Order: sequence, then structure tokens, then C-alpha cells
Amino acid sequence: MVDRYRLLVVLGAGLGLRQGEALGLSAQDIDFEKEVVHVRRQVKMVRTKLCFALPKGRKVRDVPLPSSVARAVLRHMELFPPVAVTMPWDDPIPPTTLVEAKHRRPRTYDLLVTGRERKAVNRNYFNSYVWKPALAKASVIAPLEESTTDGSRVWEPSREHGFHALRHFYASEELEAGESIVSLAQWLGHTDPGFTLKKYSHFLPRAGARGSELIPTWLAGWIVVP
Repeated sequence: MVDRYRLLVVLGAGLGLRQGEALGLSAQDIDFEKEVVHVRRQVKMVRTKLCFALPKGRKVRDVPLPSSVARAVLRHMELFPPVAVTMPWDDPIPPTTLVEAKHRRPRTYDLLVTGRERKAVNRNYFNSYVWKPALAKASVIAPLEESTTDGSRVWEPSREHGFHALRHFYASEELEAGESIVSLAQWLGHTDPGFTLKKYSHFLPRAGARGSELIPTWLAGWIVVP
């Protein structure tokens, strides 16, 4: 991953954020003193246009901030200072009523990760031109096939290797470290811990093997801090 987008991997694997939540995270959402991240919004795509919105299920939450993730955030902010980005809320289409105008009024947040044009990252661009090339370079998927006659980019199907795989990694590692289903469900933003149990129960037999410092230890070995 190139430096500009490298933090997104840390946010997915170290905090369990969904892609839109990682793209919508602002500097004000990080409480370094209390070691917590406030997940309050996502960058959502509606009819090819971007806007801010509540997280999936309209469920905001707090996630513990491992020390290694905090260091990665600080390093990223030194290289790429947060950028104030203004976008409509919930729906980018121009409002037609006063109620819609009030609800969709533009909001501004200092985003941690932005594109080279200092705007919110379009997930389609990121997936095609950043994420999949990184997977190919790491030999996770095959390299890009030659362009088709219409000029489209044809990647090997890789649904199981999407950005969401980082969230699955986070959940499985927390369970293996002995974390409770109730806490994990809260950190992932699941309304029902039963859903979390059903989705990740196959990791429970190995629970309790490595302790609560597993995620920081893993990330400390992966993140290079100058």
C-alpha cells in the first residue's frame, strides 16, 4: 500500500472498521488520551456521488484504540495532515423540500485519509486502483489482465479478499485472544451479539490463546515508524 492509503489497512485490521467508516474517520474522532475511537459516520456512495452518513444500521459506537494504531494515526497525520472536507449528509441529491434541506445540509469533517485531490476517497477508485493492485503485488490475486476492447480493467474475482476481510481479521483475532462476544459485537457495531456469535463462532475454540495485547503486538511488527 502506498503511504497515502496505508492507514486504511490499519483502521480495518486494528479497529475493525468498515471501508466507509475508515474513509469517513476524522481527526476529532480519535481520543488519544482515553484510547478510544468514536465511529460516528461513513462516506457513502449514492448514485455515484459521495456524501456523509451514519454508520451501517445508523449505529454509532466507540472502539478501543490500541497503542500501535494510535502511533500509525499520528505518523499518517505528520505525512498527510487532516483535510477539511464538506459534503451533504445522507443523500447528495439536491433537496426538494425544507425538511430534506435541513437533513441533508452539508457538513464538514477533518478527514484522516483523502485522495491526492484532497477530497473524500471514492471507494470504487480505491478498490480498483489502490486495493487490488496491492493485492496483486502481494501475490494474493493474479495481476491485472490486459484491458478489454472497451478499455475496462479486468481483475480476478476476489470477493473474499475485499477490504471487509480486514474486519473479519480483527474479529477473529479478538476472539482468539479471548475477548467476549458481547464486547466484540459492540465494537463491530452489531445490534445483536447473537449475529456476531453466529458469524464468528468457528473461531471460539481457539479463544484465550494470546491475551488482550494481540492486536497491538501484531501491528507493532507491521508498522514501520521512523
